[in-house]
Amino acid sequence: MAKEQQKAFHHRASLKQKNKPFKRRFATKNSLRDKSKGRTQRASVKGKVLRKHSRADRRNAVRTEQRKKRSELLTSTRIFTGRHRAPKIVAVIPLCANTDTSRIVRNLFECVDESYDECAGTTRVLNVARFKQSIQFVEVARNVLDILDVAKVADYMVMGVSADEEVDAFGEHCLSAIQNQGHVGVFPVVQGLDLVAAKRRGDVRKSLQSFMTHFFPDADKVYAADSATDLQSVLRMVTTQAPRGIRWRDTRPYMLAERVEFDASAADPQVGRLAITGYIRGANLSANRLIHIPSFGDFQIEHILAVPVAMEAAAGAAIEEDDEPVEIDRADPALQDSLVAANEPDQLNNEQTWPEDAEMDAWKTQMAQMEQQEQEAERANGDRVVRVPKGMSAYQAAWIPEDDDEDEDSDSDMSDDDEDMDGEYSDAESMASDSAEQEYEEIDAAGANSVNEADDQDEDLLSAEEEAAHLKAYLKERERRNRDDAQFPDEVDTPMDRQARERFARFRGLQSFRTSPWDPYENLPLDFARIFQFENFKRTQQRVLRATQSAPVRVGMRVRIVLQNVPRDVIAKENAGRPFVVFALHQYEHQMSVVHFTVTRSADYEEPVRSKDPLVVHFGFRRYTVRPLFSQHLHGGATVNNVHKFERFLKPGEISVGTMFAPIQFGTVPVSLYLPTSHDGALPTLVGTGSSLHANPSRILAKRVILTGAPFKIHTRGAVIRYMFFNSDDVNWFKPVQIYTKYGRVGHIRESLGTHGYMKCFFDGPIKQMDTVCMNLYKRVFPKWNTELWSEHNQTDEQKRQWIGPVVEPSVAMEI
Repeated sequence: MAKEQQKAFHHRASLKQKNKPFKRRFATKNSLRDKSKGRTQRASVKGKVLRKHSRADRRNAVRTEQRKKRSELLTSTRIFTGRHRAPKIVAVIPLCANTDTSRIVRNLFECVDESYDECAGTTRVLNVARFKQSIQFVEVARNVLDILDVAKVADYMVMGVSADEEVDAFGEHCLSAIQNQGHVGVFPVVQGLDLVAAKRRGDVRKSLQSFMTHFFPDADKVYAADSATDLQSVLRMVTTQAPRGIRWRDTRPYMLAERVEFDASAADPQVGRLAITGYIRGANLSANRLIHIPSFGDFQIEHILAVPVAMEAAAGAAIEEDDEPVEIDRADPALQDSLVAANEPDQLNNEQTWPEDAEMDAWKTQMAQMEQQEQEAERANGDRVVRVPKGMSAYQAAWIPEDDDEDEDSDSDMSDDDEDMDGEYSDAESMASDSAEQEYEEIDAAGANSVNEADDQDEDLLSAEEEAAHLKAYLKERERRNRDDAQFPDEVDTPMDRQARERFARFRGLQSFRTSPWDPYENLPLDFARIFQFENFKRTQQRVLRATQSAPVRVGMRVRIVLQNVPRDVIAKENAGRPFVVFALHQYEHQMSVVHFTVTRSADYEEPVRSKDPLVVHFGFRRYTVRPLFSQHLHGGATVNNVHKFERFLKPGEISVGTMFAPIQFGTVPVSLYLPTSHDGALPTLVGTGSSLHANPSRILAKRVILTGAPFKIHTRGAVIRYMFFNSDDVNWFKPVQIYTKYGRVGHIRESLGTHGYMKCFFDGPIKQMDTVCMNLYKRVFPKWNTELWSEHNQTDEQKRQWIGPVVEPSVAMEI
């Protein structure tokens, strides 16, 4: 009985309250993230059955991949096999002053018991019967332009070095330039190794091997030019290996010319047809595309003829090309690319009405009155006496206005905002003249208009000492501005003699530099009406590159390309014995657009490089004279509003983006920037290297200006700021723009205090007395239409001399 009293009775828990479970589809992101604990669920591919592959399936997948790679290898090497095979191009480049390239090629011929033709020029073809291959050797002189052109089309490169002389600065510059634009397989060959003592030959090989590995890590051995065994090894690797291509050149047709013929026109002997014979490489060619000749420009194709030559006949001897070439493609006038590179803007497109006769008569009367006033001013100006620095001519004095307020305003505008970068030289001149003690004199401005033009030119010319002083002041000013930009980037003093809202009328404030909207087609200059823009650049590029697959002229064919309307100066380059290289353009690549490229400043060049400085850009296979603008490069891609900060100087150690007007370029090509004239007078001065980006006219380059002020009084979150503006109207004008401090506080202008530019501001926290208040203003800048084709023939003797390296004659080298 007692046990029954101790045992309690419990009902089944069916009446216990149960809450409705929380539905996952209405859960918050944070709760789902906490519940998953970092695990992610991969979405299954629609229509794809996920199952474990058997061993047979895996083997079949491996065999399929092997067949695919083998097919790609056969396709790349097919043009070098067969009776009508194309020879492999081997460039022989001298890196030392006493390197004899002809002797290296002679030894290569003799190591396989082939005769060396002395009268063949700089290009010779070697048929290696043992490997059933043909090799075309191209001997290059010590010229940077020729070396770069041949390296762009070569399949292999033989670098000639000397055993008794180090590679000079010219050779190192050539190696760096080849490395920047992309290179193929390299074989270092040393001359004069047999003249070195036997004990030192190993050390010489190790030293040269270490030097070449620094530029070309794949060059794992140095070959002796006087050893038949080493040269046979070089020929064996050249003939048996598949050439390693360069991606940017293999997507377009190119050719190393074997023969160039010029047929002058009957109407104009200076213009005619140019026939170029050689093997098509890279990609298929169509007669509707354009041909680019370096230093001369783009030309249209009239027709293309097939001129095959058999490397092997039935008896094993080479035969000549056919007597009657066969035409395989002719340009279609309806589909041929035009030589028109830019549009003609219609400046009257926005005009709504035509002026009436009454308006035209009123304008003519007004113009007549203005001319009469100018004549009266000239007569009155004849008796004017001007106080000028000693040495100034009467013609120069006539241009000095009586009221200098406008000049002072323009000078302050130029110095504050740095609007006109081309006026930098004149600013340096004024600084140099102010610093020196000059004597002034009074001169009569009469007769200034009747001065002879020749006398004016003689008076305006500066002496050598004055020119050197002005240049020194100009370089010193550039160095100062570069130093100030690095220490205080984009900071500008507010002018005290004019209102800030007029000074910065074209600037605007942005709530967020990355996300604030900015219309890319707002207030565009007239030059943007001349360019071309694609709706989808990447899709157009894919379509254009895919169109080359169906072109009638196949890779590996020996053809004769006939160009029309070619100047006679082109044939002079071939007569000089220099390599003649041509490239074919894709569709639309002749039209102008806004082109961008990445650039990294060279560590060897320490002088400041400013936006809009004249530079020579090697853009793939084309060369231009440009004045690019530099801007920041974002590694994560473009911003939401596609706005990028403009850079006044090319900063060392950072990747920047250059912008210029240039022809469209499909694909990524290497870019190198040089100075127009050598910095030291001996070698070309490399400024920077990089690669091309897509053409995008809607990329916005925003020039930033930072106005700074100092705290005057601080009370918790509020403060009185001064020295940012100097009148109350400017404070009210820039009141909507957000301000910030260098210590990270963000605020806004509440109201103006007084009439001297003091203003009450509020921030998100208390600021310090040592802090600086800043305001960012932005203005869009545009490149100038100043891109020109760089031509070697238009350069001065001093500019041509910088591309040529020192040479020691073979006879002199033997005596040494």
